[in-house]
Amino acid sequence: MASPTEDLPLPAIPCMRGIRRGGPLGGREHVKIGLPLRYIDALISFVLIEIVSSYRDAGDPVGSEHKYVLPTKKVTSADQMALWEKSDAYHKINADPFASFQEYVGFILALNDSVTGKSLSTNIHVSEATTKTLAILDTLSTWIDEIPPINQPQRFGNKAFRDFYARAKERCRGLIESHLPDSLKSAAEEVSLYLEEGLGNATRIDYGTGHEMSFVMFMCTLFRIGFLSDEDRAAAVLKIFAKYLELARKLQRTYMMEPAGSHGVWSLDDFQFIPFIWGSAQLINHPKLEPRSFTNADTAEAYAHDYLLMSCIKYINDVKTGPFAEHSNQLWHISGVPTWTKVNQGLMKMYKAEVLAKFPVIQHTFFGSLFKLEPCSELTGRPKSTGMAPPRI
Repeated sequence: MASPTEDLPLPAIPCMRGIRRGGPLGGREHVKIGLPLRYIDALISFVLIEIVSSYRDAGDPVGSEHKYVLPTKKVTSADQMALWEKSDAYHKINADPFASFQEYVGFILALNDSVTGKSLSTNIHVSEATTKTLAILDTLSTWIDEIPPINQPQRFGNKAFRDFYARAKERCRGLIESHLPDSLKSAAEEVSLYLEEGLGNATRIDYGTGHEMSFVMFMCTLFRIGFLSDEDRAAAVLKIFAKYLELARKLQRTYMMEPAGSHGVWSLDDFQFIPFIWGSAQLINHPKLEPRSFTNADTAEAYAHDYLLMSCIKYINDVKTGPFAEHSNQLWHISGVPTWTKVNQGLMKMYKAEVLAKFPVIQHTFFGSLFKLEPCSELTGRPKSTGMAPPRI
């Protein structure tokens, strides 16, 4: 799926050399004008806002009569990847990113739009539901403190994580249920599984982008059931996901978790991907920071408290040694992209190719009543309600 702005032609832009009309956005040759690149970012963002704001609410969260189920794994072989790629949970959103906000990729794009140009310290709306979700994550963090790592011969994969995970499996449903209103308590079993799966794998004691994906699905289900609302979109990234990222790193460090499915130096990161997408959106139109800035360790540390991407770079610098270009080659190349808008678009493409299109990730993905693995209604011709509002800035 192309980004909403990717295939748009640039309008006429006044510049020092007169008027230039660009073709589809594709590289430096389209910005060889007398304007700073941050102005090009601003123009692209303006076009995106105009497109998104032209859409209106297409439906409501699932109703009180909705039947929740315990999600299960349904993609059990590589041959079944077509089920995922043609499902409402994936393919439909590739056809129209604004048609079904509840679907996974559309959810990422909608939240991406909501945090464009916003730092972690930006004054945003924080609802009671957001505060309760943060309290859930704080409780999980205290469980880590109560279950310290054990002394063992091997350095990686501390077995105390299995005790932590067992507690999470036992208590997460009740924890979530205690924070939901009575009308939504029936959703706790389905919703809690995505939170549990977002903590890592107890057998292998590892963590990777599939677990991160489960947590993003957890956030999405909170919107789907109506616990979180449209007003919570920015907070979902800047507060809830930022808190989750702290929790994930605490798990990784405390229990010395292995990266799940890492490609080593050729990976974007050993553990995460989503904070690079949303983090690059935060930096669009930044007056000082350009993509080339993040490879500087001092810059990353100075801005880590305000931007998810910089926080990720700082974390990498803290746990890895040697030249950045050697231990994080993919990120090194990304730093050469001219604008944050292009970085953001490229990372979304990379995420779909390197995570969502990979069987080793999707085989561990759970599908239930909120994320269904069924034929896309746009392919079958069956009309279907989107269940939530489309992205709106």
